[in-house]
Amino acid sequence: MKMKIAVLPGDGIGPEIIAEGVKVLEAVAERFGHEVTFNEALVGAAAIDAVGNPYPDETHELCMNSDAVLFGAVGHPRFDKDPNAKVRPEQGLLAMRKQLGLYANLRPVETFDQLIDKSPLRPELIQGVDFMCVRELTGGLYFGRPQGRSEDGNTAYDTCVYSREEIERVVRVAYEYAMKRRKKLTVVDKANILATSRLWREVAQEIAPEFPEVKTEFLFVDNAAMRMIQWPKDFDVLVTENMFGDILTDEGSVLTGSMGLLPSASIGLHTSVFEPIHGSWPEAAGKQIANPLATILSVAMLFEYAFKLTDEGTCIRQAVKKSLDAGVCTPDLLGSDGKKFKTRDVGDWIVSQIKN
Repeated sequence: MKMKIAVLPGDGIGPEIIAEGVKVLEAVAERFGHEVTFNEALVGAAAIDAVGNPYPDETHELCMNSDAVLFGAVGHPRFDKDPNAKVRPEQGLLAMRKQLGLYANLRPVETFDQLIDKSPLRPELIQGVDFMCVRELTGGLYFGRPQGRSEDGNTAYDTCVYSREEIERVVRVAYEYAMKRRKKLTVVDKANILATSRLWREVAQEIAPEFPEVKTEFLFVDNAAMRMIQWPKDFDVLVTENMFGDILTDEGSVLTGSMGLLPSASIGLHTSVFEPIHGSWPEAAGKQIANPLATILSVAMLFEYAFKLTDEGTCIRQAVKKSLDAGVCTPDLLGSDGKKFKTRDVGDWIVSQIKN
């Protein structure tokens, strides 16, 4: 199979982790007889510095003309420290999601037996956790209009807006995944307070009878956050709006013991994007200490979701498991007595397993 992959390293540790993802993708393609073409483009702070736009037209055109996008991370402290900055790296990420129509973000949360002791929760709570978060990605507060500040600068406002169509399409995605898994769906909202959440609940209740095999439950977001800590094994598939999903999936990542372990896929109307859920971690840039496993597992999702190639995805997952069994890990996963591997070392070790 011929594959055209757009590569957007972005900022901070993005180039380092993406380099390992590309190496793994190349190794799998070679093993299974695929022909891959990579084309790199700018995004985030790197794009602002080069052309003044965090998501340049050239980058969008490349994404649209590719079969899949492998994305690193965006963000830089100089923008975080300036609340009056007119252009920000994160605007590039939001623009990419909106222009590519990526309305559903799939974030699997799965623990690894080798790393149970790295989780802040007791082993009996975390062992066997395996659920999927489906986050709506192109609506809500992050995209609501109007948005801004008053003329005197003393009042700021963001508007949370959702349409029935936006809710329905992502809820259907969640039900479809629930049907493939353990047939349980948790709809997370704040329907006791927010009008948009009441529409979410109404739409989900209308769709539920179409999936009679799926057990549907509704949780307020504060309750869901507590239950994710108390009984994380109770969840199968969660679906929620943009901001709630952003917060809950970061909470979910901590269950595994490191944010550097969780991949994601953003799917929708055009080219799908595959990325680790962690940020750019600019303080670590160039030090080769960032965990590449979330990016490498995102490559597994790329094969599975963009090309329907499950054997290739399984091959990557098995190699990752072997790396954890062998203790070939970056510092975030090792104790003080363990050998600490560099980012590139972990990638090279996994490539060697794939080739052999």
